[in-house]
Amino acid sequence: MAKDVIIACDFDSAEKTLRFLDRFTETKPFVKIGMELFYAEGPEIVRELKRRGHKVFLDLKLHDIPHTVEQAMRVLSRLDADMVNVHAAGTAAMMEAALRGLARPDGTRPLLIAVTQLTSTSEERMRRELYIDRPITEVVGGYARNARAAGLDGVVCSPLEAPYVHRICGEKFLTVTPGVRFADDGAHDQVRVTTPARAGALGSDYIVVGRSITAAADPVEAYRRCLRDFTEGEKIDHE
Repeated sequence: MAKDVIIACDFDSAEKTLRFLDRFTETKPFVKIGMELFYAEGPEIVRELKRRGHKVFLDLKLHDIPHTVEQAMRVLSRLDADMVNVHAAGTAAMMEAALRGLARPDGTRPLLIAVTQLTSTSEERMRRELYIDRPITEVVGGYARNARAAGLDGVVCSPLEAPYVHRICGEKFLTVTPGVRFADDGAHDQVRVTTPARAGALGSDYIVVGRSITAAADPVEAYRRCLRDFTEGEKIDHE
């Protein structure tokens, strides 16, 4: 599977989102719809972006009892998103239920990935507030193993953890990595971060990039730079 940059369209309206994406006249980037935009506009924003030719990562991070997640995924599968996610902390039974719900009558389904630990979570905060008294890499790896055993396609993790996830779960197990910024951008609320080039070198399969592109003076050029850096970083790793 080809590596790609996913633009986090963290806008609060369809109007702002479509105005932003209208700048991309020569390509249709892979986009992420998160809670803010989905809660503002509902399923129609997914349908509209699919009509316009974009791949869509529907980032709602479901985490509930297995039956509820299965039923919710059954509804979401009708939207023809390309990728959806759950929280790995919901247990293997919940992830298996999510897979059942996503299966369409024709046998197809979106990619399903599981969030391990948010990139805003430091190891110190995980220990102090989540009461998980293990190294964060070990926790991410354990959640990734559970996701793979449940039949999922990959996980959301920091780019810094992508090499470990691939080592224990295999190269074909996807790593979707937020927490990616250009070196001259601020980290904002993220703590486990790196650059597009470094994420490529570390083996991330997809990087999710928000404000470094959406808040740039020239978002199209920022996207091109990000894609170029990510791809060249991948090449550097294999030289």
